Amino acid sequence: MRAALYRSPGGSDVLSVEDVETPEPGPGEVRVRVRVAGVNPTDWKRRSTTAPDGAFQVPGQDGAGDIDAVGDGVEPGRIGERVWVWFAARPGRQWGSAGQYTVVPSRQAVRLPDAMSYDDGAGLGVPAMTAWHCLYADGPIEGRPILIAGGAGAVGNAAVALACRGGATVITTVSGPEKAVLAESAGAHAVVNYRDSDAAEQIRRHAPDGVHRIVEVALGANVELDLAVLAPRGVISTYADDSLADLPVRRLMVANVTLRFVLIYGISDVSLDAAAAGVAAAAADLPRLPVTRFPLAEAAAAHDAVQQGALGKVLIDIP
Repeated sequence: MRAALYRSPGGSDVLSVEDVETPEPGPGEVRVRVRVAGVNPTDWKRRSTTAPDGAFQVPGQDGAGDIDAVGDGVEPGRIGERVWVWFAARPGRQWGSAGQYTVVPSRQAVRLPDAMSYDDGAGLGVPAMTAWHCLYADGPIEGRPILIAGGAGAVGNAAVALACRGGATVITTVSGPEKAVLAESAGAHAVVNYRDSDAAEQIRRHAPDGVHRIVEVALGANVELDLAVLAPRGVISTYADDSLADLPVRRLMVANVTLRFVLIYGISDVSLDAAAAGVAAAAADLPRLPVTRFPLAEAAAAHDAVQQGALGKVLIDIP
């Protein structure tokens, strides 16, 4: 099969597209003929810093395609099923989604609704499951005001839609008009430009007693705004900040704030299964972000696009 792969960590130039063996599913596993692969920030970060466990690593956690083979213990009737895949390149797994075939545990290949395309399925996985966990790890959200930072990003946009579906009042922040349109299309009840000097006041108009939960993409940059609008005993779930932030610990303590740091790859299997089930139930209702796509031969360029902050989702077409 053809696959993008790397043999040592480094820049995107360590990626090459080669012919490699086609993997076989083991007990409890399925093999998926990948049609479209999604690219996430962790793909290029892992490629940059972590050596493969074996001779090489095919990157890519997310993808969509068709089950074409099953291992012992898996219902043969799954062959031919259209699926979306999550965590294909989890540590210890060599065959990520950026190749013609990937092998994953059966539970990590989730039926793709008939109304959804492979593009839609390849954009679920990491972003949508991260959003779900940030929203629901601390209990129900129905009837509560929720603030989602970065409502036009892959995680933030999914969080807006999932929170609306869960019955929350959803306020989101963005940086400009183009992103505001994306957040509104996901169902946000209010969209605020976080660069406005009165951003906190605007948020408080929609949540006079403060928001109960914040899904935060940049805690270091936004902590002052977060504290200005968070209700006492509120929760901040932060998932993507690489900064060395100085946090106002005493103020966070006085407000009894719960800080939840989320790296989706490290949560328990029980929580992962809950997130996957939550996303699967909502998948057909999730918004479609703009797509930047690349052929498999340009997998390195796809990684670069994500690293450079491409708006929406970056996908790789698998021939």
